[in-house]
Amino acid sequence: QVQLVESGGGLVQAGGSLRLSCAASGRTFSIYTMGWFRQAPGKERDLVAAINWSGGLTYYADSVKGRFTIFGGTAKTTVYLQMNSLKPEDTAVYYCAADNLDYRFRWPPGHTDFGSWGQGTQVTVSS
Repeated sequence: QVQLVESGGGLVQAGGSLRLSCAASGRTFSIYTMGWFRQAPGKERDLVAAINWSGGLTYYADSVKGRFTIFGGTAKTTVYLQMNSLKPEDTAVYYCAADNLDYRFRWPPGHTDFGSWGQGTQVTVSS
């Protein structure tokens, strides 16, 4: 079992920055893939960014390319999402996710591929 706890959400003005953190505990040695999803009211939960520890792969949704960066801590038990140039349309609940499979040959992974989820952190971008 892997437990994930997100932090770093909040209210920011358009053009501002936030850094989300996700700390993993439990069977962290089994984690190969981590990702950040977001869900706005009335919308589906979408993959924003993902990282594969073994292959070094990353993925970004088109809507965040060039603005968001996913990276991990040295021990690979923490994953971050640096969000710059935030827009009102980035407003959503952001969820951290992890899985013990290596999806490098079927990249990026989808929503149903992740077995562990955090509780979510709200990001609100005002115009």
